[in-house]
Amino acid sequence: MKQHIGLVRHGLTDWNAQGKIQGQTDIPLNVTGREQARLLAERLVQETAPFDYVISSGLQRAEETASILADALQIPLLSPAEGLRERAYGLVEGTTPEEREQRWGSGWRKMDLGQEKDEELQYRAVQTLEHIANQHMGSNLLVVTHGSWLAQLYIALFGSDRQGHIGNLSYSILEKRSEGWYPLLYNCMEHIRHLDLTAKPR
Repeated sequence: MKQHIGLVRHGLTDWNAQGKIQGQTDIPLNVTGREQARLLAERLVQETAPFDYVISSGLQRAEETASILADALQIPLLSPAEGLRERAYGLVEGTTPEEREQRWGSGWRKMDLGQEKDEELQYRAVQTLEHIANQHMGSNLLVVTHGSWLAQLYIALFGSDRQGHIGNLSYSILEKRSEGWYPLLYNCMEHIRHLDLTAKPR
């Protein structure tokens, strides 16, 4: 039996709107973020999405998004999985683009500022995906997580050709097959396209 995993980035926060990097800092959704979650929930209900459970990273912005989706789909919200948490950004968390440029220059991403490295996050993301899938074998899961986590997962699974902007409430579907993971839907934003309020992945 094939298993489907829906992957969702959480809704917009005030820090997203300000260009601040959140990382593992626990920032709540704003009004727009809740509306984005409601719109995806509406889409999934109309599509009669066959998900059995919803699970999130436990950070407020992901957990509230997951709760909105679970309520609309009338399916259980599982206990959070810590492995779904966003990349830890160390000293960079809470800074705006201007502050990052001022403090560390344009090459800040290549500096050791306490942030989780790409390869570390890719390993964590793949291991967490596999663990969740195996833990709930036979069930289809809707997973609510974070932009950089998703970006690195897709690179780890499908290569750099899947590298791109992961907006708030981005929706993807992976199918687990004997040979590995296969993308049925990738980074879809149609449900919130008219809002035009996406933010860079943080």
